[in-house]
Amino acid sequence: MQHPEHIGIAVQDLRISIPLFEQLLNTPCYKTERVEREAVETAFFQVGQSKIELLQSLSADGPIGKFISKKGEGIHHIAFAVENIAAEMKRLQALGFELLSDEPKMGADGKLVCFLHPKSTNGVLIELCMDAPL
Repeated sequence: MQHPEHIGIAVQDLRISIPLFEQLLNTPCYKTERVEREAVETAFFQVGQSKIELLQSLSADGPIGKFISKKGEGIHHIAFAVENIAAEMKRLQALGFELLSDEPKMGADGKLVCFLHPKSTNGVLIELCMDAPL
């Protein structure tokens, strides 16, 4: 893995959370994006070499909606940049880590992504991400 790419934070309402994080981080939100397949609206902030991603659910039964109903707003996942997502998935699976998908899928911010099940990572949802080929 190269470096932490971003930290995902589940929020109830981007209209409230974006201005709050702009003040907190002293930087503007540089991008919002809707990912229909994941039923989520995202907002990104650049912080040094890493990013903060705010995630608002578009549906109560979407992954973020379920997370917030169980745990409330807060850190949802930590994402790590990888050079070759397929190779990294294979390496981690061979070591016994449980993947939440067999193939990487398109996520926000032009990334191919795959998540590791928290039960195999001490309760932390880990995302692998790689720039999608053009």
